[in-house]
Amino acid sequence: MLMPKKVKHRKWHKGRARGKRLASTKTRLAFGSWGLKATTEAWVTSRQIEAARRAMTRAMKRGGKVWIRIFPDKPVTTKGAEMPMGKGKGAVDHYVAIVRAGTIMFEMDGVTPELAREAMSLAAHKLPVRTKVVTRDVS
Repeated sequence: MLMPKKVKHRKWHKGRARGKRLASTKTRLAFGSWGLKATTEAWVTSRQIEAARRAMTRAMKRGGKVWIRIFPDKPVTTKGAEMPMGKGKGAVDHYVAIVRAGTIMFEMDGVTPELAREAMSLAAHKLPVRTKVVTRDVS
């Protein structure tokens, strides 16, 4: 699973999601001909990214190439079950990628259009965001 090798600060603030925030980066295809674009925002965990990647590569029968455009670098902390209030912030449990609406999460190339759509659809079912399949403009 994806996780940072080293972080500047071990525990981060949670942050607040206010209103609909659109992505300003990673909004266009950069590597492949097909992409999976988020239309809503969410925290995507490293497990979900890995599950989507596996679903795509399995559907492609290990042909073609896949690029993962998101990386889980935000630490999420949890406290143990039935812990009383207080005693500080919990330990880092897992890492998430903050995905905003409009972010291209995955790209692929080297497969037929039908196979690409099928693989992207299978990957989309593993993710907590609504998505759409985008293609490179040939103009």
